[in-house]
Amino acid sequence: MTDACASPNLLSLEQALTQIFTALPQSASYERLSLKHALNRVSSEDIHSVIDVPSFRNSSMDGYALHSRDVGFKTLQIVGTSWAGKPYTANIKTGECIRIFTGAYVPNDCDCVVMQENVTRSKDSIKINISPQASDNIRNIADDTKHGQLIIKQGTAIKAAEIGLLASCGIADIAVYKALKVGFFSTGDELVSIGSQPSLGQIFDSNRYTIHAMIEQSGAIAIDMGVIADNPSAVEAALLSAAKHCDIIITSGGVSVGEADFITDVLAKIGKIGLWKIAIKPGKPLLFGSIDDALFFGLPGNPVSVMITYQQVLLPALHKMQGYSATQSPITLQATTAQTIIKQPGRTEFQRAYAENINGQLVVSTTGSQGSHVLSSMTKANCLIVLPQDSGDIAEGQLVNIQLLESHL
Repeated sequence: MTDACASPNLLSLEQALTQIFTALPQSASYERLSLKHALNRVSSEDIHSVIDVPSFRNSSMDGYALHSRDVGFKTLQIVGTSWAGKPYTANIKTGECIRIFTGAYVPNDCDCVVMQENVTRSKDSIKINISPQASDNIRNIADDTKHGQLIIKQGTAIKAAEIGLLASCGIADIAVYKALKVGFFSTGDELVSIGSQPSLGQIFDSNRYTIHAMIEQSGAIAIDMGVIADNPSAVEAALLSAAKHCDIIITSGGVSVGEADFITDVLAKIGKIGLWKIAIKPGKPLLFGSIDDALFFGLPGNPVSVMITYQQVLLPALHKMQGYSATQSPITLQATTAQTIIKQPGRTEFQRAYAENINGQLVVSTTGSQGSHVLSSMTKANCLIVLPQDSGDIAEGQLVNIQLLESHL
C-alpha cells in the first residue's frame, strides 16, 4: 500500500533544499563582539593566534624540575620553588632541583619534571625512584598554538571550545556575521496562551515556545509575534508588518488545505510562493516563499511536524544565511532495529527513536506512537530513524539510518 498523502508531483527533501538554498541571500553584514557575547555566532573572518600558547615552558605535573643527566646522584638538593604565576628564575646547578607545581615555569637549566609520587623527599633533598627522560612532563612553547597560526576559519560556529581557545590567545573580541532576526507566529483560533484557561476545543500554544527555543539555539534573534487569528485580513496584516522588521518569518499552522488555512492564499497575494508541500512525514504541508525582502517559512501546525520541518529544512537554511562555511548536516549512523517498523512508500519518513549500545551493537527502537501531535515521544528520543521515500515496512533486525538529535550530543 502506498502512502495516501503522497503524490507523484511532491518535491523530495533534497529537491526542496536545493530550491530553498538557491533563493537564499548571502550573509555579508558583520559586527565585532566580545567573546562573552559571541556564543553561537559565526566568524566572518579567519582568525590567527597573536601569541604562542603556551608562551613559556611549563610543568604538566606537581613534582620536581631537574636535569635528566643528574639522575646518577643519590640525592638532589631542593634550592627553590616555581609556583604557577610565581616563577623560579635563579640558576640551578648540577645536583640541584626545584619544587614545581602544575602550570609553573620550567627554568632553562631543567629538561624534565619528575612527578612527586616518583621521589622520596627528606627535608631539603629528594631521592629519585625512576629514571626520567628529557622533556618528561614538560609542556613546550607553542604546544597548543603558534603565533600567526590559523585557529578559527571564516564560517566557523563559535561554541564554548572556540571561545576558550580565543581567550587563551588573548583575543578579546572577534568579527561575526550579524544575527538574523526571525519573527514567528502561531495561527489558529483554538490556541490559548499559557496562563489562560482553555475552553472546550482549545489547546495551549506550545509551538511558539518550541520555535523560540530552536531559533535561539541556532544563534539567531527570536522575535515572538504572537498568535494570528484564523482570518485572512489578520494574517495579511501580521505578515506585512513582520516583513518590515524581520529577515525571516515563520508561521506554524494554516498551511494545509482546510477551510481555515489561509496562509498559502495570503502569501500568494502579498508575496511569492517558492514551493508548497514536500514528500516527508511528518511535515508535508511545508510552505516556502518571500514577502518583500523577508523569507517566509510556513510550518505545519502539529508540534512534531514543526520540529521535524525546522530541523530538516529551516535550520540548514538558517545556517547558510548566517554564514556557516558548510551546511551542518546531522550526524548519521547505522543501527539495528529492535522491532518491526511500519511504513508506507511515498514519503521520506522521520520516526522518533532511542538508540543505545547493547553488547557492542547500536540498536534502535521507536519511542512509541508516531502521531505528529505526540510531542512527548520527541522528549524520549535521542535520534530519528530516517526511512527512504520508496521503502515499506522495516523488519526487526534490519539496518536503518539514524540521525542523532543535536540536543542529545
